[in-house]
Amino acid sequence: MDETVTFESMPKAIAHLINKVEALEKKLLEKNEVPTTPADKWFNIDELKNYLPDHPAKQTIYGWVSKREIPFHKGGKKLRFLQSDIDKWLSGGKRKSESELRDEANKYCKTKRIGD
Repeated sequence: MDETVTFESMPKAIAHLINKVEALEKKLLEKNEVPTTPADKWFNIDELKNYLPDHPAKQTIYGWVSKREIPFHKGGKKLRFLQSDIDKWLSGGKRKSESELRDEANKYCKTKRIGD
């Protein structure tokens, strides 16, 4: 709107300004939207059994707990498992491929002198 504002064109000018302000407000809100991270979830043993990829038996999970192989929390007699802990535990069990092991061995051999 590049024209001079007169008394007669005032309602049109105000409507134009309102539209511009609303557009700016919308853009600011879109820009300020922070993606929310989902809240960590607690599992009981049945929920954990269904969450794990191979759906192990309850006795298997109890065995892991008794050997302290799986992260857990205990409140009274109840076992609880935190999803983020379980996800870390699952990803921590990754085995290296032959090529990764070979590369690692080659790097080690290059840093060591023969006969030391």
